[in-house]
Amino acid sequence: MSLMVDKNCMKMKIRDVENAFRYRRIPYPKRSVELIALIAISCTFFLFMHTKNLNTRLREMEVKLQPSEFSALGLTGEHHISGGGDGSRSGNDINTLHGTYQYLKSTGQIETLSPEKYNNTPKAEVDILFFNRVPKVGSQSLMELMKRLAKINGYISVRDKPREMETILVTSGRAYQIADEIMELAEPAAYSKHIAYINFTQLDFPRPIYINLVRDPIERLASWFYYIRAPWYIADRKKHFPNTIQPSAEWLGKDFATCLRNHDPECIFEQNSIRNLGDHRRQMLFFCGQDDAVCLPFNSFHALQIAKRTVEKEYAVIGSWEDTNITLTVLEKYVPRFFTQALDVYQKSQHSLGKVNKNTARPPVTQEIRDLLSRNMTNEIEFYQFCKQRLYKQYLAVTLK
Repeated sequence: MSLMVDKNCMKMKIRDVENAFRYRRIPYPKRSVELIALIAISCTFFLFMHTKNLNTRLREMEVKLQPSEFSALGLTGEHHISGGGDGSRSGNDINTLHGTYQYLKSTGQIETLSPEKYNNTPKAEVDILFFNRVPKVGSQSLMELMKRLAKINGYISVRDKPREMETILVTSGRAYQIADEIMELAEPAAYSKHIAYINFTQLDFPRPIYINLVRDPIERLASWFYYIRAPWYIADRKKHFPNTIQPSAEWLGKDFATCLRNHDPECIFEQNSIRNLGDHRRQMLFFCGQDDAVCLPFNSFHALQIAKRTVEKEYAVIGSWEDTNITLTVLEKYVPRFFTQALDVYQKSQHSLGKVNKNTARPPVTQEIRDLLSRNMTNEIEFYQFCKQRLYKQYLAVTLK
């Protein structure tokens, strides 16, 4: 009996010891607990970031290894633009061809995309092309191309005579005279002139086919700044206009960045200013029209809205040499009477056409200057991007169908 009691007591003691070890609580210092919690949080954050980065890399590899629907259509590579001039924009940016495509696809608009939706050529009432060219967008190259295409496609290509001072805004009487001169051309004909948009319908003339080119507004400003200081430009001006006053050496040696930092009069960009018409800082003006009260104020929001509406309703094509192949393809498809074989002719003559009136000595625009100017050119930049997106839509409409 005594032996059984001793065994039971021993079992109870062993059970108590086991329970003591099983449910024991080992006290930790408070700082140690905080350290462990911090390590746990750090590990969780590290794993989250690593997983996110790995996921991004896997998606990039997937795109490279498995060509997307966009790539399969041949709509990649050279058609992307920087817009900012530094090549920093991604392919998903709405201001690239790829970005425009992705946006239209994600919003369901790609299914309803059609050439007819963006084709204003059928609205023309005469077989006359009017290229009211914007300065420093490569208009000389396009005019030279049109001159060569005229021989192939059977039309005449005419440009206005060089003038000492280009008159962009004209009186209603002068606008009527210009429209009348253009309408007297034997059809088919193409006419090129530096002038703001003229509404032929309001002047009781038949509507022509409107085309034009645009360029990054900041690059265009810098291009004009150095263009008028180029030695060959000064010599050419002296040849055609002997009475022109020669600029000073100080003015000729000025650089764009210093001009902006010193707030020189020619490099001050005040909102809604009506000055400095002659330096062609207004790209929107060429699409807004001849109403100086509305269209002349610099970077005007009202002018932006008018210019956008005019582009949508009147212009057949507004291209850009920043997207050469896209521009020429769209011109061929939307204005075939004048631009059939445009891409082929350009490619065969690219070396000569691409250097017409080009200032290769111009220094690049720095990011500092770009950032500085961007703040004062918001509407000009928006208009430029609007035109580029419209060009991409026209291209996609004829390519995807």
